[in-house]
Amino acid sequence: MEENMMLTTVEDTVEYHLFLIPDESKDPGKHREILEKYIERIMTQFAPMLAPYIWQNQPFNLRYKPGKGGVPAHMYGMTKFGDNIEDEWFIVYLIKEITKEFPELVARIEDNDGEFLLIEAADFLPKWLDPDNSANRVFFHHGELCIIPVPRKSETVSWLPTTPPTIPQALNIISTHPEKVLASESIRAAVNRRIRGYPEKIQASLHRAHCFLPAGIAVVLKQRPRLVAAAVQAFYLRDPIDLRACRVFKTFLPETQIMTSVTFTKCLYAQLIQQRFVPDRRSGYRLPPPSHPQYRAHELGMKLAHGFEILCSKCSPHFSNSKKSLVTTSPLWASFLESLKKNDYFKGLIEGSAQYRERLEMAKNYFQLSVDRPESSLAMSPGEEILTMLQTVTFDIEELKKEDANLPPEDDDQWLELSPDQLDQLLQKAAGTKESQPISKKEEEQNYELTQVTDSMKAFISKVSTHKGAELPREPSEAPITFDADSFLNYFDKILGPKAQESDSDDLDEEDFEYLDSDDDLDLKMQEPGEEASLKGTLDDLKSYMAQMDQELAHTSMGKSFTTKKQMDPSSKTTSNNSDEEDSGAGDSVMAPVDVDLNLVSNILESYSSQAGLAGPVSNLLQSMGVQLPDNSDHRATTKRCP
Repeated sequence: MEENMMLTTVEDTVEYHLFLIPDESKDPGKHREILEKYIERIMTQFAPMLAPYIWQNQPFNLRYKPGKGGVPAHMYGMTKFGDNIEDEWFIVYLIKEITKEFPELVARIEDNDGEFLLIEAADFLPKWLDPDNSANRVFFHHGELCIIPVPRKSETVSWLPTTPPTIPQALNIISTHPEKVLASESIRAAVNRRIRGYPEKIQASLHRAHCFLPAGIAVVLKQRPRLVAAAVQAFYLRDPIDLRACRVFKTFLPETQIMTSVTFTKCLYAQLIQQRFVPDRRSGYRLPPPSHPQYRAHELGMKLAHGFEILCSKCSPHFSNSKKSLVTTSPLWASFLESLKKNDYFKGLIEGSAQYRERLEMAKNYFQLSVDRPESSLAMSPGEEILTMLQTVTFDIEELKKEDANLPPEDDDQWLELSPDQLDQLLQKAAGTKESQPISKKEEEQNYELTQVTDSMKAFISKVSTHKGAELPREPSEAPITFDADSFLNYFDKILGPKAQESDSDDLDEEDFEYLDSDDDLDLKMQEPGEEASLKGTLDDLKSYMAQMDQELAHTSMGKSFTTKKQMDPSSKTTSNNSDEEDSGAGDSVMAPVDVDLNLVSNILESYSSQAGLAGPVSNLLQSMGVQLPDNSDHRATTKRCP
């Protein structure tokens, strides 16, 4: 009957906390009243953005949370965002804007992965910050990201605790030293880049499509657009028990189908369109041939109808909406509606007009979900809400069919099929790489310098690796890269010889050197003068053996595979046709040094060419270092391309 049936999903959740500073109220009852006033102000001020927003699973919400375990009373919210990661980052934007509009608030946000803001800015974090000591250090204040630092070992700061701070300590530090806890510009830029474009980005995340579905569903979605998310999830996560209700439809009969326009998020649309599904013959739903111009609309409508039928089938047979509280009977509704009018929520629309009533329905829905959330025993499920609307709303199917000719055009869904270039652009944008103007392949090859490859590889080799892995150079083109051979040999002297010199590498601090060299320094201090001379002789002998090995290997097939500087010298081109025996004889007296850079580039290009445009070790390594090789436009030997 179907393929790719989804049975479970990961409940990805984001939690957010908003604290009031300074917290001077000693009366818990009064403090709760103050926080609830803040909740009403926040939800009212941001209603124009939140009311029409289609959430994947749960909406943004705030409620009072009493103090417990050393954590003061505060405003708290939790949202299950499911597969749509954009819901989580929209909440980050909201939290940032809330602390900007209300400077007396401090907020923190985390999800199943913990401090996911630090994960987003992982490339720019200080070395001292890790998951073990990041608790209660990351906050939003005045619309900016703050990270409470750790005092250095060599100094003591009275206002910085040596252990991870408690919530009260963190709030006190942020309120008294806001400029000293501000995160670095690079960290803030990484987070801001991820939420850049809001609130305009909300419209870009929507997708409008024509759907051929029952008239009841069209009426429900016109008043409650957000219910499309619950229906898509019901279909997407269906199981065999759910499909039993779809053998014979009881609520949404196929005979009542009409053509209408439905607004999805791109995530919901992708979930619905990507699953292949064949309806049960007993359901009455039939699909036209795939070549039919409206096949996509019939397919989408059929899937949505199944999702809505599944939602309604989960309602109790004895369901009655009499026990469900109406929005307009809530004591908070009148004040909330008045606040909306003061904040120009209705945009000057005439009261009673169609657009006014549409925004009023959005406000009621938003109020019920996010402001005046009832207890779980009284809260309506999506299926109960749908059945309630069908009982209270009247509609004429023939009148709805007349609207088919005036439907707005549907959006293009070419974004579902990205080209390789578009995918690369998205990955580069996600990685935060600098945007550049597109250039032709010819210009790219002409302007490309192979020295960038060698410089990047040298920078990578000069980095110090630990048990956690090797560090990649972040921006190899911004700083000159040098390779000090004497410094490299000094490391061998430190191990084999008596004189230990400190490396000039910028990658190690003093503590790292103490850790790496403590045992070696202890051994060297205990060496006798005679032993020092013996170790010096050992080092000289080792160098002599290595030079002799180089001369022997120079005349083997392995040695001849390397390009030497003598071969690349223009004055040596006249003698390049000599026999191997003559070269061998000359090599005994003077051995030409190997051109390390040329051999490195030649081997890299040869390996890159063998990838045939696919992913491979060379392209992955170079791309992680910020080096993008041009495509191989010819099939000549790679060594001929880098004279």
